[in-house]
Amino acid sequence: MAFLCCLSAFAQSDFKEKTVFKNNEVEIRQLDEHTWHGNGHFVYNESVYLVEGDTAAILIDAGTYIPGLRKIVEDMVKKPVTLVLTHGHNDHAGLAINEWEKMWISEGDKGMIPANLRDRLQFLKDGQIFDLGNRKIEVVFTPGHTRGSVTFIDRDKHYGFSGDSFGSGNLLVFTDLSTEIKGCESMIPVIEKYDLKYLYPGHYWGNNLETPQRVKDLVTICKGILDGSLKPERGSNMQYVVEKYGVKVNFSNENKK
Repeated sequence: MAFLCCLSAFAQSDFKEKTVFKNNEVEIRQLDEHTWHGNGHFVYNESVYLVEGDTAAILIDAGTYIPGLRKIVEDMVKKPVTLVLTHGHNDHAGLAINEWEKMWISEGDKGMIPANLRDRLQFLKDGQIFDLGNRKIEVVFTPGHTRGSVTFIDRDKHYGFSGDSFGSGNLLVFTDLSTEIKGCESMIPVIEKYDLKYLYPGHYWGNNLETPQRVKDLVTICKGILDGSLKPERGSNMQYVVEKYGVKVNFSNENKK
């Protein structure tokens, strides 16, 4: 299941950002002066994000198979990097999590982490702030894709990092549609309060940022499935799929509640 998180026939990648590091497992591009995006090559451009402040940095997610990731990112920012996870699927919490003595994740996804690493886990809280020095990153719980999915936001830069909470254009609901609705409805007032322009997704292709309208559209789609006004088709990733507003929502019978 972990490798199914965002399977889709994505459009060809359209990166405009400058590449600053590349090896066989990851290519890292600079988003702005103190923020970078890296994509792995195993599960549809699985994404990691390096976010730096004056005194500290965090790495959001660890990809599938990126050996030496910790050294790569710490060499880039010349300071220790704390690992935080949007959720527990192993295309976001893969091999490289072994390189950190401690990592942060929502308690709802702790069972996805290998048993021998669970003593390294620290549990995120909704509203928690990571103070990186003149840059603060806030945790917002956005369950639906998984029980423990979270989004990280930068209020001052007016953007965030959403993992697979909103699907990167192809959402797979592994909890249930009602939980996805609640996750989106938790995010909408945060977007409006801090005027967030977009969210970097868990599978970034350079042309598929999650917009505020996308989050609202997911609520509409999930509610339409539940009230019967939207009729699903047979899916390829999961049992059923509804495609509307430029996004796919995938689910199975057990998720339809």
